[in-house]
Amino acid sequence: MLDLRKILICFCLFSIPFICNYVGTNANAKDTFHTIEELDFWGSMVDTLPGGYNGLFAGSGECKSCHGFDTAMIASVDLLGNDINVVDDWKATMMANSAKDPFWRAKVSHEVLLYPAHKMDIETKCTSCHAPLGHFAAMHAGFEHYSIDSLILDPLAKDGVSCLACHQHSKTGIGFGHSGNVNYDTAKVAYGPFISPLESPMVMATDYKPVYSPHVSHAGLCAGCHTLINETIDYNSNFTGNTFVEQATYHEWLNSRYEVENISCQRCHMPALTKGEFFLVNDFETEARDTFYLHELVGANTTMLKLLKENIAALNLTADPENFDEVIAKTEDMLRNRTVNFNLNFLEQTADSLFFEVVILNKAGHKFPSGYPSRRAFVEFVLQDQNGDTLFVSGNVDDNYELIAQNETYEPHYKVINSEDQAQIYELVFGDVNDDVTTVLVRGDHAIKDNRIPPQGFTTEHMVYDTTLIAGDALTDPNFNKENGIQGSGVDRIYYHIPHPQIEGAFTATAKMFYQATPPKWMDEMFSETSPEIETFRTMFAKADRTPFLMKEANVVVDLMVSNEEINEQKALNIYSNSAGYLYLELDQPTRLTLFDTNGKLLYDKNLSAGSHSISVGVRKAIILAYIKSIKKSTVQKLWVR
Repeated sequence: MLDLRKILICFCLFSIPFICNYVGTNANAKDTFHTIEELDFWGSMVDTLPGGYNGLFAGSGECKSCHGFDTAMIASVDLLGNDINVVDDWKATMMANSAKDPFWRAKVSHEVLLYPAHKMDIETKCTSCHAPLGHFAAMHAGFEHYSIDSLILDPLAKDGVSCLACHQHSKTGIGFGHSGNVNYDTAKVAYGPFISPLESPMVMATDYKPVYSPHVSHAGLCAGCHTLINETIDYNSNFTGNTFVEQATYHEWLNSRYEVENISCQRCHMPALTKGEFFLVNDFETEARDTFYLHELVGANTTMLKLLKENIAALNLTADPENFDEVIAKTEDMLRNRTVNFNLNFLEQTADSLFFEVVILNKAGHKFPSGYPSRRAFVEFVLQDQNGDTLFVSGNVDDNYELIAQNETYEPHYKVINSEDQAQIYELVFGDVNDDVTTVLVRGDHAIKDNRIPPQGFTTEHMVYDTTLIAGDALTDPNFNKENGIQGSGVDRIYYHIPHPQIEGAFTATAKMFYQATPPKWMDEMFSETSPEIETFRTMFAKADRTPFLMKEANVVVDLMVSNEEINEQKALNIYSNSAGYLYLELDQPTRLTLFDTNGKLLYDKNLSAGSHSISVGVRKAIILAYIKSIKKSTVQKLWVR
């Protein structure tokens, strides 16, 4: 079997130059030996990933020959024979494309435009996580800065968070790094999760030695880049001495039950296949393993993945559309099925209001949303009558995918929503030194609002709470991350009190939860400036599918007929309605009765004697106000007229 595999691989490799030439010179020929599908297949084998070395790292192209697609379909396949090679899974992820991400490049240029004196420091910090192979090789060589200009000229830097950005990560200081401070092993080693790896194939092919180390499965491997703390700069371009936590996904994980239960980042973002045996390396007699870690590395950013897919050539990306389709589908599955539980409950009906409850449970091992602060989630609530007419809506978006009727600065956290100009948005809003809302990262001074839903087990007493603060009205919400006053539920409860006096018939309440990575309001500050990078992204962004992603939907159908209990309650006050358009009174003394509709229109005003009375009100299916005045009592009562 191995000899046959070697023959097939050699045939493929020796054929590539001739096939590529054939494709280039005979693309329009009608009579060809191979089909177009075959030519496309062989052409796809041309390695477009960067190879070579830069003094500290090797490019992903050095890893592809053994850990990429196996033409013999023996290595890197699952029990059903599906290709699961780590290179193709990785290369369409946001991590693989972190250095080419046009939004990131535009945002770096935006910060530099505003603070040109800090250009080198800003770009050096940003490239530490987005272009680690170039950045840390430069630091290893003794340079103090690594700029965007350097990145553009460096193929390994443009490899993004490549193979060795994780597998060459040293165990020294694991979990204690932040803001791009990462320790790398300077020897040519590639750490992995398997005990006693076969060394010779990798050493012979790349000079890298595979080494077992459990630290590559530890959540601390992610800490250096997924906790980012910036030094605050004021409007005079001076450092204030303050710092601002731009993102703290790793610290959020520490402040959760997931850390206590040893459920690492990798458990969710690199799920393991454990049924069967897996060969990990192409073309070598390696030992089969009983575990295979999928390099899906998906998060939640479907918008940017779709934008990347539509701009493969313009951005010089190495993944093909099919690779992106697979990652997008897995990202949507993560959002739809593994992020939150979402429920809608009808609570009660009164004479003039309906009461609903939305319950959201965060299932992630960090806040939701987490990461880069543009990301937000929001809830849409709609009440419709039996004819499909909308009676109340909160949290809907306009044609530009921006929330309608939200506050100009930011929408506060709500315990109760009772107006259409209120919407629950889960987000981080931060302020500058003047306490003005800003999206300029280096101006960040403090959080004004942070009601992103905490993970289960999260408490304000944890040692890392100072980097994972809840801010704004959510901090005093008794239903936010609390059950019976105890923290750590990972739940938020929103109560919708819908005023609506004409409540009869079958009504439908619908609640939806959306995720939005790039809300227009967040982009406005950057798009008010111009640079080549901003203009490139502006053009791509305008054409992108920016539809907020629907994560969850819940519906409740309620029959809102007036109940006998309500009539009995009204009868206890000696006034009630039990037939269309009429009120009935039992009076024990002379009484003045005055009736108004809810708009203040006078319907009835007479002095009535003691005894029984039947009064035609002149309205049906409506709330009215009854003013009752006698010698013994004076009261005001809301009544439902049938």
